[in-house]
Amino acid sequence: MTSPLTPSLTMNDGIEIPQLGLGVYKVPDLEATRVVVDAIDLGYRHLDTAAFYDNEAGVGRGIRESGAPREELFVATKVWHDRHGFEETLASFDESLEKLGLDYVDLYLIHWPAPAQGRYVETWRALERLHGEGRARSIGVSNFKGHRLDRLAAETETVPAVNQIELHPRLPQVETRAYNRAHRILTEAWSPLARGTLLDEPTLLALADKHGKTVAQVVLRWQLDLGNVVIPKSVHRDRLASNLEVFDFALDADDLDVIAALESGERTGKDPDLFF
Repeated sequence: MTSPLTPSLTMNDGIEIPQLGLGVYKVPDLEATRVVVDAIDLGYRHLDTAAFYDNEAGVGRGIRESGAPREELFVATKVWHDRHGFEETLASFDESLEKLGLDYVDLYLIHWPAPAQGRYVETWRALERLHGEGRARSIGVSNFKGHRLDRLAAETETVPAVNQIELHPRLPQVETRAYNRAHRILTEAWSPLARGTLLDEPTLLALADKHGKTVAQVVLRWQLDLGNVVIPKSVHRDRLASNLEVFDFALDADDLDVIAALESGERTGKDPDLFF
């Protein structure tokens, strides 16, 4: 799965995933159609949505309106915590496919472990069923820490292909990335720019000036160099284009030291152990 403009990584199931994609969290359904058309036109081939985003239908319309062959696209969606459980997850997946207007998705994720419910193992078994049927070509998780992944490993048969977690310079997730790497799980970064709060960070502005780039481009380059899959969001065509322009410069050791100094543990989202 190679995008015209971005490299791909190979997941533990042998399937390729474009390393740089488009996230559509909080993009309204109607606007998602236009954003997806623009993104595909610019060269994006990886699209990440979720049942919770309430824009799967808009993403599907954008795919169809783009005219891109389905086999050239990598489409991911997720099951929300209110549909955990084996049968509930299977039903939620069917609804997502119908909204997207697709016969399969390239990646299906458990959106949150929702530990208070205690049903993520049942949910994972449903994902294994969908994977076996070929309707979800790859399966993974989102917002899972190592001890949750240990439980999946102990009680089920399939290692997740991807673990999508909040990850940015303030929250580099060193421990979870190390766990993922040791278990051949790709790390995928959501909120890679800390929901825009990094864009006026003085030290990053200085790095951007040094390289003749934007802060977003510097942080995305850092994400890619870590080996992460990354899915920045934008609804603006010029920023969508700018986010792809990250393959013509390199960060040096001094740059990495500057970025490392930003680590604070600050989240823009919830702690997965405390959410639901």
